Amino acid sequence: METELSTWTPREGPSIATMEGRYVRLEQFDAARHGDGLYLASATDDKDDRFRWLFEQPAETRDAFQAWIDKATASSDPLFYTVIDKASGKIAGRQSYMRIDRTFGVIEIGNILWNPPVARKPAATEALYLFARHAFDDLGYRRFEWKCNADNEPSRRAALRFGFDFEGIFRQHMIVKGKNRDTAWFAMIDKDWPTIRRAFEEWLDPSNFDSEGRQLKRLEDIRTSISS
Repeated sequence: METELSTWTPREGPSIATMEGRYVRLEQFDAARHGDGLYLASATDDKDDRFRWLFEQPAETRDAFQAWIDKATASSDPLFYTVIDKASGKIAGRQSYMRIDRTFGVIEIGNILWNPPVARKPAATEALYLFARHAFDDLGYRRFEWKCNADNEPSRRAALRFGFDFEGIFRQHMIVKGKNRDTAWFAMIDKDWPTIRRAFEEWLDPSNFDSEGRQLKRLEDIRTSISS
């Protein structure tokens, strides 16, 4: 049945400066507070591999990193947030809201760099969840998107794990670092969000992890059990 949208009004832009989770805190990027720590989080030994699919190259020096800081500071779309591991207090990366379409209630998460100690940990999943929750629950957006290079298999698997639906490939969508990029498009929409949100919250609960931090139930399995 078609959704009635005659009373639809444009949405506000992202409005929370700090998002608090159990494992991670997201703070709207501030050069003075986050610049040095974000450089260190970007300058890991495996930085070339971690930046492989990002638009920029990893900065070799703190001075070179300043150009990215200046650009991020001046930008409202993308709107950058710093990812902070709450257990250690360590800056572990960044992510952004981007392609913010207030008129139609569409917003995307992108520019993701999740490094230790949050990478492949509950904190990274929570960082995504906090962005989605703000978009759907606080702002009333209708659509939350994830896009990646079609050749980026880890990103495509992550999108499906988080609950995004695959919508297709946009061929010859971009030129990135001198190479063609076909883009894989994924999205979750407002009608699916209650199930996705419940699954995130159940998966993130401490009771879902053993004494060594290993998950007891997979996020995908929780979501399937809720839907069935």
